[in-house]
Amino acid sequence: MLFALSDTHKEIQESIHQLAQEKIKPRAVQIDESGEYPWDIKELLAKYGYIGANMPEEYGGAGLDLLSFNLIVEEIARVCASSSQIVVVQELGSLPILLGGHVELKQRILPDLASGKKIVAYALTEPNAGSDVQSLKTHAEKDGRTYILNGQKIFISNGGVADYYTVFAKTERGITAFVVDKDTPGFNVGKLEKKMGIKGSPTAQLYLENCRIPEENLIGEEGQGWLLAMKTFDKSRPTVGAQALGIAQGALDVCLQYVQEREQFGKSISSFQGVQFMLADMATQIEAARCLVYRAAEMSDQIQSDGKNSLLIRAASMAKLFASDVAMKVTTDAVQLLGGYGYIQEYAVERMMRDAKITQIYEGTNQIQRLVIARTIIGGK
Repeated sequence: MLFALSDTHKEIQESIHQLAQEKIKPRAVQIDESGEYPWDIKELLAKYGYIGANMPEEYGGAGLDLLSFNLIVEEIARVCASSSQIVVVQELGSLPILLGGHVELKQRILPDLASGKKIVAYALTEPNAGSDVQSLKTHAEKDGRTYILNGQKIFISNGGVADYYTVFAKTERGITAFVVDKDTPGFNVGKLEKKMGIKGSPTAQLYLENCRIPEENLIGEEGQGWLLAMKTFDKSRPTVGAQALGIAQGALDVCLQYVQEREQFGKSISSFQGVQFMLADMATQIEAARCLVYRAAEMSDQIQSDGKNSLLIRAASMAKLFASDVAMKVTTDAVQLLGGYGYIQEYAVERMMRDAKITQIYEGTNQIQRLVIARTIIGGK
């Protein structure tokens, strides 16, 4: 079987499943209601090495492959999407450094990210540069041994709680990536957004006003930012797919328990054919999404990303696209299946439905994913 998990993968899955069910699941409702970053969950995940699971051992990480990391994300998202954001965004913000940073930068930054001592964010999106990343306005001007950054970023996950920000800006040579310390003079966090879902993951605006960034914080070389972003997406999009997969599986878990306990017309509603058909469709869609996500992760582990490999790009986009669409479909059906109970907060599916929506939007909207997939099939721009 192509995607049969190895014994090592199964051990990782079982370990994080137990931790998520016992320690994270009981906090999910409170995290959603408070809308506050769950520092206790961050410390819990750091304690067990899950935050730095994808980072090389030489920098203090667990050195796990992407499939293992995605299993971790899936099991956390299965009970609490906000908590899964802790590891998802840590991966996203650190990937450009891992993929393109020079040795000194990696040695200086990555150990604290791998241990969870420091938090990182990924700052690419701007008011007029969402899907059209090439239109970003934030710019960096070289001044001796420093770069002066000016611009604005929006919709930045971990905004306000991150210690480091991977910031993309334009230089004379093109889009370039930098590590910006939160204490840099001129760097300010704007308003925190009020969101439909993933409320325990802060989303903020960022302002950079004459921020002087030492050249030692340059990630790679000037003009390599676009390529670094593309290489990052090859790995981060399957991870978002895993997050969506976890949300969908969590909704199905609730449904399976509910339909066996709920009785109408003198018998369990699990015996009704209409209910059975809904559950069959949900389970089939989830399994299909799981195959795409695991396949993309496996390909990413086997093929070194150069940001241009059409097979890898296609697999990553398909995983993200299909799994997020499934998450939205399954959670919507879950609310319907539970009826009035599905619409109230006492049951988790309404939260899961709200959380699922963002997976169709960030890391490239699903419309963009379809465009990307089409280009890898028929070519063109």
